[in-house]
Amino acid sequence: MLAGLGRRLLAMLYDSLLVFAVAFFAALAFVAVAGDALSPPKRHYFQAYLLAVLGVYFVVCWRRGGATLAMRTWRLRLVRADGERPRLGQAWLRYALAWPSIVLGLGVLWALVDRDRQFLHDRLAGTRIVLDPPRSS
Repeated sequence: MLAGLGRRLLAMLYDSLLVFAVAFFAALAFVAVAGDALSPPKRHYFQAYLLAVLGVYFVVCWRRGGATLAMRTWRLRLVRADGERPRLGQAWLRYALAWPSIVLGLGVLWALVDRDRQFLHDRLAGTRIVLDPPRSS
């Protein structure tokens, strides 16, 4: 069953806190090695490094269990249209498309008019976020 828009937005908010923590510790590592992250051209390397680190975080989470920690908390899972876990290329495509989709707000606006209420980056990457059934103990 497809996950509701509100639940996905709340998970996205929670994920933003986790992303901040991942980026913070990645930045500490960069500064420990490079000594500075603001002067050109290091600033550009730093930005590319952070994008790559965050990409690895998301892609590994989506490929391993289908969800980030925030998505697990809200019982969400990322799948392909056939219900299987996303392929590696598909996960990277979703990550790349999510940046402009979310930062510019187009993905969320798209979800308001999409027939399944899916984000634009999910529609383009061929993925969807579904509700994960509760696990019995």
